[in-house]
Amino acid sequence: MAKRAAEHEEAVKSPLKRGDRPLPSGADKDADNLNEGFEDEFEDEYESEDEIFEAGVDGRPDTEREAEEKDAMDVDQQTFMIGRNKLAAGESLAPDTSAYEMLHTLSTTWPCLSFDILPDELGSARKTYPATIYAVAGTQADSKRSRDNELMVMKLSGLSRMEKLNDSDSEDSEDSGDESADPILETRSIPLSSTTNRIRAHRFPASTSAIAPKTLTAIMTESADLLIHDITPHLTSFDVPGTTIFPPQKQPVSTLKPHRSEGYAVAWSPLFPEGKLLSGDNDGKIFLSSPSDPGAGKWVSDTRPFTGHTGSVEDIAWSPNERNVFASASSDGTVKVWDVRSKSRKPAVDARVVDTDVNVLSWSKLTNHLLATGAEDGSWAVWDLRQWKPGAGSTPANPSGASSSSASNSGGRLRTTPVASFAFHTDQITSLEWHPTDDSIVAVAGGDNTLTLWDLAVELDDEESRDTAGVADVPPQLLFVHYMEGVRELHWHGQIPGVVVATGSGGFGAFKTISV
Repeated sequence: MAKRAAEHEEAVKSPLKRGDRPLPSGADKDADNLNEGFEDEFEDEYESEDEIFEAGVDGRPDTEREAEEKDAMDVDQQTFMIGRNKLAAGESLAPDTSAYEMLHTLSTTWPCLSFDILPDELGSARKTYPATIYAVAGTQADSKRSRDNELMVMKLSGLSRMEKLNDSDSEDSEDSGDESADPILETRSIPLSSTTNRIRAHRFPASTSAIAPKTLTAIMTESADLLIHDITPHLTSFDVPGTTIFPPQKQPVSTLKPHRSEGYAVAWSPLFPEGKLLSGDNDGKIFLSSPSDPGAGKWVSDTRPFTGHTGSVEDIAWSPNERNVFASASSDGTVKVWDVRSKSRKPAVDARVVDTDVNVLSWSKLTNHLLATGAEDGSWAVWDLRQWKPGAGSTPANPSGASSSSASNSGGRLRTTPVASFAFHTDQITSLEWHPTDDSIVAVAGGDNTLTLWDLAVELDDEESRDTAGVADVPPQLLFVHYMEGVRELHWHGQIPGVVVATGSGGFGAFKTISV
């Protein structure tokens, strides 16, 4: 982003005033002498036609006036790195709108720690504007007003493209009139009695084209309850006039209580169409929940948890290609890979990836052996799971300093080398996610109020990328830095290429850069 210096307003001179000019004495003088008695109001401004061109429109040389105007509108074009540079007095940050194809912010009554994007019937790989996005979110109301919490089903429409000066010259200029609109946020509210720590949505396959597919949400609350809601009628009400939402439809279809402590890890399996749900808590336990009566929409949780973490379970991700495999991230600094069919409920692979908390992880949907993790110290890394085999890597010392000999059923804890790692963010990583259609692009959010986009296809030894915008300590893989106050979670939109949606302390943001 560029930082803009305060502008200095130029004093406006009073306009020339016209008035009566005294006539010269002597009425018998001829007309020439009479005309000489009048003062030419422009006489003192120039003496010849040549001087007009040099003086310019306001009596000063053009070069002098242009230099003054440039100083008055001076913009510091140096790269401003949030967390590294400080604003001077009178300066403020403003986004460089030329770097965005779309940029919108929408505010809500209460901030949301978590949200999820919902698939829709508007088509895939769509690039037309205005864009429409469906999403769900859970609020974080003030502790004294916990009853104000809600599950929000949202429709964001009228998301127009940024206006460009050269839009009239583009090939799509004929349709530009249809691409401008005012953003609209519509919501349907479902009351909650507790803060939402994490929310994830699951859409069932459509049975017929005439009936909207069922959509469920799973919420891990601050009170340690796991709530499952059917939001299908709420979604339908946005686009089908006259849809009635009855009071029972605002209640959860199931309230599960397998956890004794709150948690932040919730994940639906993408390979079980009927639904299969994992949830993790601060006690380090992971529970599997499945539908007990699909017709009635009831759910049940296994009584035996998956155990092995010595810290809180921070995040869970299902394998995109193996329906019984999932990975978990923990504050104990490890990532564990599990098989839901395991009778022992112990991890198949146990790897220490960092000496601090592992906050988030994301499994690449396109390159299935790549896993990205984000840590409490602001670092994030990419791991090749093909290297995570029993006996691979060295066994590290445990936090107490003694040699680690604790073994899981996989044959021991591993510590492997990441295929890529970055320490650009200056605060904890709060969210990260692989691009849904480009296996080299990753979006990362941090506690330093930044959301960054990365291209892992850029080679480290690329001579043209060694000097990144003339700023030191900036990896050449860094594509874009977006400022967002208190950013907590981000998601790519799977049907609108390049669009990122994020939630923070100030509300929601939706944007698409010219880089991705």
